[in-house]
Amino acid sequence: MRIITILIMLLLLFSSCANKSAKKGSDEVYDKSDRYWYSQIIRDIKVNDLDKADESFTSLASEHVASPLLKEAMMILAKAHMKEEEYLMANYYIDEYIKRYGSQNNIDYLTYLKIKSNFLSFKKINRDQKLLLDTMAQAKNFINEYPNSPFLPEVETILTRLKSAEYLLNRNIVELYKKTGKLKAAKIYQEKLEKSWLKGIEIVEPKSLF
Repeated sequence: MRIITILIMLLLLFSSCANKSAKKGSDEVYDKSDRYWYSQIIRDIKVNDLDKADESFTSLASEHVASPLLKEAMMILAKAHMKEEEYLMANYYIDEYIKRYGSQNNIDYLTYLKIKSNFLSFKKINRDQKLLLDTMAQAKNFINEYPNSPFLPEVETILTRLKSAEYLLNRNIVELYKKTGKLKAAKIYQEKLEKSWLKGIEIVEPKSLF
């Protein structure tokens, strides 16, 4: 009798655990069509839930590796993250897009989009020196490689603003080195200011570049 009672208790315990597991798993969605996940991404973006949109994209990319909807989903998410000033995620999608779908027909646009994303990501000039120099290099390369691109004027504008930021940064460094008595270091950066085509132009230091 005691053994039967124990068996009944164990069955009830396993049944309870199974029900809890089923309830927990009921919120998980998987094994859906690519159109389902694409539609979910659009819905997530519309309600401004980009974290959920990223999860939906992961499901789309995992369950439908060769889906033609991946291409459009990547670009939509890149622009959505740029709009929300989430530039690291925007660059992630742009880079992935370039790897998968970059071609001679769109590489200038994709490169421009990456430059624009980096440019917009600046918050404080003095805190983003490496990003400043890297983005300037990218802009210069773009101008050399895509002289006939329709995006050239905007990249040139971005480069001009970046050069202005670099000039202000070098000016701030000169002042800092002078205050700390590092005159040799101050002289190096002063020479950069003297060689700049921006010398003599009145530049007001902005809180950010945009």
